[in-house]
Amino acid sequence: MKRRILILTAAVGLSLAGCSSTDDQQSELKYTQVELMYESAQDQMSLGNFTQAEEELSNINSRYPFGPFAHQVQLDLIYLNYKLDNTEKALAAIDRFISLNPNHKDVDYALYMRGLTNQRAEYNAIHELAGVDRSDRDSTMAKEAFKDFAELLRKYPESKYAADAKKRMIAIKSRLAKKELAVAQYYMKRQAYLAAANRGRYVVENFENTPEVESALAMMVECYDQLELEELKQDTLKVLRSNFPNNELVNN
Repeated sequence: MKRRILILTAAVGLSLAGCSSTDDQQSELKYTQVELMYESAQDQMSLGNFTQAEEELSNINSRYPFGPFAHQVQLDLIYLNYKLDNTEKALAAIDRFISLNPNHKDVDYALYMRGLTNQRAEYNAIHELAGVDRSDRDSTMAKEAFKDFAELLRKYPESKYAADAKKRMIAIKSRLAKKELAVAQYYMKRQAYLAAANRGRYVVENFENTPEVESALAMMVECYDQLELEELKQDTLKVLRSNFPNNELVNN
């Protein structure tokens, strides 16, 4: 009986060893398959075939969501959808990556790409090149981009993307300030001077480091003059003179 038990034990051991060997082989085969698929997608990316690369990476992501290349595939999909102007897919991929990998070393990159994606969604290259003023357009996406870059700087101040994020925040602030000025100018044309002055004050208080502050102050002076609010006019003129001594209103 004892010998029989030993034989059975040995047989079971051999069986388990065989299973383990088979599992290892299957795991290795799976890794090789994913590796080849990923290399193919990388080749397409390097050739600039972004649509094809996105399709191949999406296939990998669907079939092997937790595979050996999962994180890099997700990051590549973020970049590719950004390049392809697939705004919704890019933002969804970014949010998914951050949600699944909150402590990953590349979360700063994901935040940076979210800012770029929102900024690009707001940006109209054709109108820019044509010299069309877009300052009166909806600024929702610009505000979202500003929040994204601000979050990046707050959470990862030493990130290699921080410097560019700061520059983009300045540009976005200028864009938002221009929008407020465009609205103020509309009120001026309608002779709604109080509303125009309030918009100008909003620019001064919220976009203090943008070039639009000078125009906002000058507009406020003109509005208060039209409203015969002499004290407010003189106070604003002092601020204008102190910060922009070469402004034509100061010298008149």
